[in-house]
Amino acid sequence: MVKKLKSLAGGAGDKQFAQTVKDSAQQIWLAGLGAFVKAQAEGMKAFNTLVKEGETLQSRTSKVASAKVAEAAAKASGTWDKLEQVFEDRVARSLSSLGVPTKKDIETLSKRVAELTEVVQSLNGGKPAPRRRTAKSK
Repeated sequence: MVKKLKSLAGGAGDKQFAQTVKDSAQQIWLAGLGAFVKAQAEGMKAFNTLVKEGETLQSRTSKVASAKVAEAAAKASGTWDKLEQVFEDRVARSLSSLGVPTKKDIETLSKRVAELTEVVQSLNGGKPAPRRRTAKSK
């Protein structure tokens, strides 16, 4: 580099060489400042472009994530419904095997008792049937 600068100075003396070096340093400094200004301007443009692309990507991924969450929730809901039905069926079978009447059995029996009560009242001339005393009440 020194040889190149000396050749630029044209073999004139050290004073000329020093001036050439000073001029070159000044040009390098100015080129650096120019590059800094240009990078700063381009950097802001690049930054703004990256922000816009980031917002677009976030919006897209948010939509996809929401769709996936909704899909997973629907699948989970269906699974819970099936599990609940299996549980209810097994409990009903267990109660049935133990001889415990179902809600439907009790409702049918209640209706039948109401019908028989009406028949007994009509046979007694509209009076309620006399209560029988139990062993406790005697």
